[in-house]
Amino acid sequence: MEHNKEKAKKNGTDPGTAISVQDVCMYFRTPVDPSESLKEYLIRFAKGRNPYRELRALEHISFDVRRGEVVGLIGTNGSGKSTLLKIISGAMTPTKGKVTAEKDKIHLLTLGTGFDKELTARENVYLNGAIIGYTREYIEEKYDEIVRFAQLEGFMEERVKNFSSGMVSRLGFAIATMRDTPEILILDEVLSVGDLFFREKSGKRIREMIHGGSTVLLVSHSLDTILENCTRAIWLEKGVQKMDGDPKLVCQAYRAYGERLK
Repeated sequence: MEHNKEKAKKNGTDPGTAISVQDVCMYFRTPVDPSESLKEYLIRFAKGRNPYRELRALEHISFDVRRGEVVGLIGTNGSGKSTLLKIISGAMTPTKGKVTAEKDKIHLLTLGTGFDKELTARENVYLNGAIIGYTREYIEEKYDEIVRFAQLEGFMEERVKNFSSGMVSRLGFAIATMRDTPEILILDEVLSVGDLFFREKSGKRIREMIHGGSTVLLVSHSLDTILENCTRAIWLEKGVQKMDGDPKLVCQAYRAYGERLK
């Protein structure tokens, strides 16, 4: 064990750290005056007349997450929370900085992605499950359980385009959470799906996953959710890391900030 710790230190990692975010920046270039056609774009490009502005989504973000921690990310819309989760999960590469984590042990749970509305609900279970990383055999084994949890018995041969947003959310949630608890769990606003009764049901399942021994990063606009589930909170505001520490203190400061905005 001591040998492994020494080896980890030499490699710049701590065996007790699940995720290390080191001075991460994320910048996007957006056109100031977007071209209306490809031809116009090429003409402007040839003449060097395609001005861009730089959108700084994240500025010098740094923190470590210890194994077994449940860390909440809070902040107003557009503060870079989802962008940061995508970088940590490996879906995006930061402009600057570095993230150290075992990507194959991370499960990013975000709803509403990977659905084809022209396909039936049954077909979307297989499609969405494959995108998440489930095998066909695993999906077949869990199919009936997914349908029951989503409360969509009798609707699985219908095209998803005919579903209400609540039905789509329930199906997406049921697919995404129908697996063994991963070592590192990243949750992006998944506790607000469906009606009141389904939110209670989904909340219970997420709490079981959170308290099943995983290291968890949880994004939520509900401060009550952060206070109920997290051992630590990080506040991002317009891409800047404002505060990191005890959830009660961080949420209190965030509430005070919100009051000043009114």
